[in-house]
Amino acid sequence: MILSYDVCIIGGGAAGLFCAFNAAQYGKSVIVLERADKVGKKILISGGGRCNFTNLDIKPERFISQNPHFHKSALARYGSEDFIDLIKKHRIAYHEKTLGQLFCDNSSREIVKLLLDECEEYNVDIKTRVNITSIQKTDKFVIETEEMCIHSSALVIACGGTAIPAMGASDFGLRIAKQFGLRIETCYPALVPLLFDAENKHWTELAGLSTEVVVSMDKIQFRENILFTHKGLSGPAILQISSYCKGKLPININFVPDHNINDLLNNTTIRDQFFTTAISTNIPQRLAKKIGEYYDLQKPIKQFSVNEKKLAVQVLENWEIVPSGTEGYAKAEVMAGGVSTDELSSKSMESKKVAGLYFIGEVVDVTGWLGGYNFQWAWSSAYAAAQNLCI
Repeated sequence: MILSYDVCIIGGGAAGLFCAFNAAQYGKSVIVLERADKVGKKILISGGGRCNFTNLDIKPERFISQNPHFHKSALARYGSEDFIDLIKKHRIAYHEKTLGQLFCDNSSREIVKLLLDECEEYNVDIKTRVNITSIQKTDKFVIETEEMCIHSSALVIACGGTAIPAMGASDFGLRIAKQFGLRIETCYPALVPLLFDAENKHWTELAGLSTEVVVSMDKIQFRENILFTHKGLSGPAILQISSYCKGKLPININFVPDHNINDLLNNTTIRDQFFTTAISTNIPQRLAKKIGEYYDLQKPIKQFSVNEKKLAVQVLENWEIVPSGTEGYAKAEVMAGGVSTDELSSKSMESKKVAGLYFIGEVVDVTGWLGGYNFQWAWSSAYAAAQNLCI
């Protein structure tokens, strides 16, 4: 069976569905092919089931790419305010959580329904459980599946990256890019928990402890919670910095961002207190006890030598840890790296080498911060492609 469409989109996630109805509303015939049994599976689990669909403070510098300017055009043409207007049109209740992060009041299912409702309105054809066996291009793209052959004038790759393979993630989009001669930037797990090496395994005794800190690497820093785990470190601040340290570069943690430990240690009113007691007012007691034990600081502050005071300041305000790796794609929010932006038009997301071939969303070498940035990149890059498809 041969089917013909103006546009074939591979991937029924955020970017794919959004691109589909935006192209279809201008009269294009559009089909979406999804390998899984239903579309939007990653949307459904996002944001703890409430989907952090965008951020009020989208800025280009909060995205990582080999080309720090590539994503500016798409983000400028379709921003968070535009998607918020769509949310309001569908009467989806939402709220700001922290740091500009917007979540559904009720369920991520509302975002999937929004996308499906828009696709239905513009007669987008959606096929699930599709196994693509080959893709070729003659005068048109020829997409072979186990059940059908699809001919299309344009092909949009929106099947994401390799993060969360249990949800069906794969390197399919990267393989298609390579097939057509496009360069791939090195891929790695991003927004992912970090691991301790054998030397630092003792810190796993704090598993379950969460505290607000400032995590930094070079000039990049994040002030949010960290979480000690049985394997290493997690929590929002760690997920954020992981995209920069890649699980192998040193990071620094300030456990007391609102306090000056040197002033505390020189405060005469607490000089008779044990170190652990004194700092327990500033950090969790379990953490204070562990630091006191490990660094041999369990004694009254008045007994501290000059070097011991320096050590206490260093540990509490600038604790350096070198991760031994990450928990990998299984626990990563997204894949960093991907199809090189040098291969694509920043205005349209179309391949410079292959006319009619587009890459959008996570498969492209643009990775946002935690907090709605990657969903916004999905919407923005999909919109850029759809606008060009309609010319």
